[in-house]
Amino acid sequence: MALEILVLRGLGLGDLLTAVPALRSLRQAFPEHRITLAAPRYLSALLPLTCAVDGQVDVSGPGPVPMDELPFEHPDIAVNLHGRGPQSIEALRRTEPGRLISFGTGPAWEEHVHEVRRWCDLLEWHGIPADPGDLTLGISDRTGPVIVHPGAAYPARRWPPERFAEVAAALDDVIVTGNAEEVPIARRVAELAGLPPERVLAGRTCMADLIDLVSRAKLVVCGDTGVAHLATAFCVPSVVLFGPVSPQLWGPPPGWRHVALWAGQQGDPHGQRPDPGLLKIEVSEVVDAAMEVIS
Repeated sequence: MALEILVLRGLGLGDLLTAVPALRSLRQAFPEHRITLAAPRYLSALLPLTCAVDGQVDVSGPGPVPMDELPFEHPDIAVNLHGRGPQSIEALRRTEPGRLISFGTGPAWEEHVHEVRRWCDLLEWHGIPADPGDLTLGISDRTGPVIVHPGAAYPARRWPPERFAEVAAALDDVIVTGNAEEVPIARRVAELAGLPPERVLAGRTCMADLIDLVSRAKLVVCGDTGVAHLATAFCVPSVVLFGPVSPQLWGPPPGWRHVALWAGQQGDPHGQRPDPGLLKIEVSEVVDAAMEVIS
């Protein structure tokens, strides 16, 4: 009977994508084991593309892990790719694993490490080789439109819609994406850019639709959010605007037509106003970067 590995990553789209190299390293290290990922249900369309996960249990994210409700018992190995605890550690301990791999029970947590590297380092400390460059889910054929994605989880990471609109107006064949909460922002961008309403797909796409759109896109222009990591995963040229968080911690890998724009200022990524450093990025910088990577 196959042994069971339970991996916790109960967060959002970008968080899951930055954990793909770690998940694949677990698959390579334990090819006969069954790997179950504890992650939000809405991310399920991504899991087959990782070639690393056999099953999923639903946990809500982002936010606290439901401590008493991880629907799994007695995994042979529990792997904490969620955080450094104590909540996530306790959640996994309550499943009574045979072995626990986690920060807080192994290596020290380092603040200034890229998120992809962080989880690879955790596994390597436990003797499991991991390649932080193993991020690719596919290669875009670049036959689709340019994607402008103006939303982000917190206002601190949202470049003004008026500026996104100027960028959209300077590019050809643009669609505007976003989740249901970001529909007003997307519509504002489209209106100011002179785009017809049908070019606004915000609130009209499920995760599978978004994956399909990005996997064919010519270019993605967005802030520091999950869609940026999806562009990286499909080797889609991207221009990503960073504000309170350095791209050295969450940015795309160097090369392959990814441009991370950052004014060099750090701030509160959960702030309720656009970060001052983010506002230092000018429209002309974004347009110039887009023209460079799309050519």
